[in-house]
Amino acid sequence: MMGAAALDLSPGAGVVLDEVEWLVERQEPHLGQVHLVRADGERQRASFRFLVNHPRCRPSSRTAAEGANRGRQPASWSDVKPEKRPLMEQRFAHLMEVNCGFRSGDPFRPEPGEPHPEYDPDRTTLTERRAAKAAELSALRPEEAKLLLGAAHVGVRTLERWERRRRRYGIVGCADHRWMRASGGHPSVSEEVREAIFAVRAETQHHRSRVSARTREIMIRRYVRETFENEDEDGDESEKIEVPSYHTLLRVWKEWFGPGGARQKYERSAELPTKNGHVLVTRPGQVVALDTTILPVMVRENVFGDPVTVHLTLALDVYTHSICAFRLTLVSDSSVDVAMVLRDVMLPLPMREEWGEDMEWPYPGMPAAMVSEFAGYEVAGLPFFTPETVTSDHGSVYRNHHLVDVQEAMGCRILPARVLRPQDKSAVERVFGSIRSLVFEKLAGYTGVDVSDRGADPEGDAVLTLAEMEHFIATWVVKVWQNRRLGEFAPSWDPGGDHSPNTLFAASFAQEGFDLDIPAPETYYRFLPEHHVKRIHRRGVKVKGLWYDAALLHQPDMNSARGGRYKQHWVIHREPRDRRVVYFQDPDTHEWHELRWTGLPPEGEMPAFGDARVEELLTRVREAGLKPRSDSELVPKLLEMLGAVDPVAKWPSQLTKSQRTQHAREITQAQAAAADRPQQPPKPNKPPRLAALGAPGAEPPWRERAREATESLDAHRRRRRETAKPWQQPSVPAPLGSSRRGRNLFVIADDDDGSDEPDPKPTEET
Repeated sequence: MMGAAALDLSPGAGVVLDEVEWLVERQEPHLGQVHLVRADGERQRASFRFLVNHPRCRPSSRTAAEGANRGRQPASWSDVKPEKRPLMEQRFAHLMEVNCGFRSGDPFRPEPGEPHPEYDPDRTTLTERRAAKAAELSALRPEEAKLLLGAAHVGVRTLERWERRRRRYGIVGCADHRWMRASGGHPSVSEEVREAIFAVRAETQHHRSRVSARTREIMIRRYVRETFENEDEDGDESEKIEVPSYHTLLRVWKEWFGPGGARQKYERSAELPTKNGHVLVTRPGQVVALDTTILPVMVRENVFGDPVTVHLTLALDVYTHSICAFRLTLVSDSSVDVAMVLRDVMLPLPMREEWGEDMEWPYPGMPAAMVSEFAGYEVAGLPFFTPETVTSDHGSVYRNHHLVDVQEAMGCRILPARVLRPQDKSAVERVFGSIRSLVFEKLAGYTGVDVSDRGADPEGDAVLTLAEMEHFIATWVVKVWQNRRLGEFAPSWDPGGDHSPNTLFAASFAQEGFDLDIPAPETYYRFLPEHHVKRIHRRGVKVKGLWYDAALLHQPDMNSARGGRYKQHWVIHREPRDRRVVYFQDPDTHEWHELRWTGLPPEGEMPAFGDARVEELLTRVREAGLKPRSDSELVPKLLEMLGAVDPVAKWPSQLTKSQRTQHAREITQAQAAAADRPQQPPKPNKPPRLAALGAPGAEPPWRERAREATESLDAHRRRRRETAKPWQQPSVPAPLGSSRRGRNLFVIADDDDGSDEPDPKPTEET
């Protein structure tokens, strides 16, 4: 709304009403109205009140008094330079003396001798006082007047002009408009030069490396010369265009584009479009941030006890700053590890034996007994929910198809952070720094922020094993972090209050309630990578170079009824951390079944191995030029790579540290896969092994792994010897087809060999 002082309605003034320009023809003060006339001759009568309060009424820029201020904000006291402020104050004092007889403008604070007779408002008129003031100032020498008032001559019309501006703008109206001249205009920058500046800006910002201002000046001059100063069709040279100097171009560049201190990669990334817009976080589970960092503490792996570096993957609820889930991995996390972290966010955390009652489910509105009944176990005090939005950086582990499929299966929205913009997930970055200062710095084996801050021997100082570190972090999160005061991360609706992640999550109960949605244990299988198989062969299904089989696959009329993109395909789920089995869902009962690798021995245990070991195995076989008839031929090669050929007593000492780390990684991944897998009932005549690492009388994991490898190799060799003994062959001619029915069904001839003769007798070395 525009005030009366900001709108000039004097005759001859211009007024823009609803984007139409009118001219004030005359006023009728006794009626409070004005007569407006348009350029085409149309007239209209409007009241002062209507024009002053109209939201789309403003002075016309054609008015001389207002045209100078169009396009910039009104001036204020701070716009006047300090050396000009005394002149402005002197002008204001003279105007106040003319108006009321007192230079301060306040009759209760008179200066000595005030009011002077020629300025006494009770004895003189305003016109007489202005004439007296003009005579007083004219008596000054021009040098003195310019020094005191900023003007060499001050007359009655000058005093009237100052008074009009003072009434409209206050004391700032007494300042000379030349003291606050409009800035930003550069007459030397023509349209051609302006086009050249923007062209050089686009070239140096998006394509070229960072260059100096001198180089930009040369590029601008080249652009002007080659674009606008070329010869015309008649061969005459065009008119030469004047390009401003280097200092003018530098000043224009800074005014238009800023100082330009950012790096080139940040400049380019800032121009990228923002995906999916801005998210205002108002409730728990709305946004969960994922990130991975190297744990700044050396730990000892659970197999050989060597000090190793592990990776910490964290899932943080952005609203409550609750650490909903985390994972420790010996190597950089894979998509399966991140998928299991998201699964842990949805599952309530089970209570552990060492945890007390203060760490149980504490949130009001949902009794702990009810949560325990749904979960099937006692639940610790850590929020769980199905995330609505998952945000992460652009690492390969977060952008692969498997993790995208997992997030879509969960029904959550993927919101990746902008490229080279870590502030989009600053909450989880800040939590990493907080955990470092609150916990990791106080542990033995701390490695510091970087190599320069590292101690003399952090590997030798490591005392905690990987399992102990995981238990320690889980205890600290539930007991300390969830009850820690947030401070500056308090919610916007109560910035000065004392809040913790637990209290914020409890407050959300009263605001929006709680959705008790605990996923079924079978969710584990759905979070594993999928493989689509066209048909089931006699030896099973092939997944990533290995064959898997079970009796379930060979039922009659076993056909897939799936449609869509993978029409009539079977879906097999692979566990990358343990390749001994894959998982298949029965289409009739929807139960999940294990498909064993055909190379596994029928009895005994096979050491666990993952995707990395399988790729190494297939590479060695391919380089050796071997074409095995079945996966059982790969067992000796695999066990040799697993270290079973070494004596059990000397196995750890004969392996290098990198080899020991590989074995420890495979065992740790297999243990993590077994922990994530839904609990299966124990098989008959096979008691489970419950001996913990380091327990008295417990077998070391590396000895157990070597023993399993040796037993598997012996069982494999014994089975092949029994198959190759001549006295077990029938002494009478066998019926047609009996040779194939008597053989191992997993030993299939190559496609190039059409004979049905039995395989040659294998030797002990194979």
